[in-house]
Amino acid sequence: MKDIRKVVIPVAGWGTRSLPATKNIPKEMLPIYNKPVIQYVVEEAQRAHIKDVIFVTNRDKNVIEDHFDHNLQLEDLLERSGKLDKLEEVRRVAEMVNILSVRQKRQLGLGHAVLCARELVGDEPFAVMVGDDLMFSGVPGIGQLVEVAMAEKMPVIGVMEVPWEKVSRYGIIDGEEVAPGVYRVRDMVEKPKREDAPSRMAIVGRYVLTPDIFDYLEKVKPGHGGEIQLTDALQAMAKDRGMMAVRMAGMRFDAGDWAEFLSANIYFALQDESLRYELLGLLKNFVQFK
Repeated sequence: MKDIRKVVIPVAGWGTRSLPATKNIPKEMLPIYNKPVIQYVVEEAQRAHIKDVIFVTNRDKNVIEDHFDHNLQLEDLLERSGKLDKLEEVRRVAEMVNILSVRQKRQLGLGHAVLCARELVGDEPFAVMVGDDLMFSGVPGIGQLVEVAMAEKMPVIGVMEVPWEKVSRYGIIDGEEVAPGVYRVRDMVEKPKREDAPSRMAIVGRYVLTPDIFDYLEKVKPGHGGEIQLTDALQAMAKDRGMMAVRMAGMRFDAGDWAEFLSANIYFALQDESLRYELLGLLKNFVQFK
């Protein structure tokens, strides 16, 4: 398998779970502590040595691409005012990766969003990272998948164990554990009822795929809401050529879920020693700690 050089990040959704905050601001630009959600995702890709980022976007989300570009007026202001640490920080964001973009002109699901990137991906394996799924660990989440994909020369999906009462929210795999935390996928089912779920291993927003996934996506019939589901294409691919799954290590936050979004803000704020104790003091005013 060739090295993974490109990642597709779909960001064209409306962010309805996060309304009214996302009425005029993309959900990917909502801040987690002092950075927008999307920057954490791109930084994860960068840590895995992926340098080409393909945003699947829409006409109202240019601000996402702008965030990873230079703002010469701001940089000049910071330099003249002597705020060189901030200047270095904003320049680093502009230079961290190569940004490409393609528009998803109709929002027809995650599978359709990935299919929109076909021409930019070309004939090489690539990563997919869902733009509102945040993963934090010593080894970057997508890097954990890349390692297995390179070793097994097969597509790989990221999974995490979820409580039984939440299996109906996810795609769930049926797999054989062939090494600690590594599974050979036998089948998968999208959002099953609890009694129909083959396991508690839920597909989360990280994938390493081979370019033949596009052929499977073109054959997928639209499902609920007319959407093309990536899980349907993955299921067909797994049966035809095989697929691996990796139980991802680390912490995950769903930035589209308010409880997890707010938890992520607190988690990252507590990592800042200059803010930690002041924040804890304020939290004690309305939260009882045992």
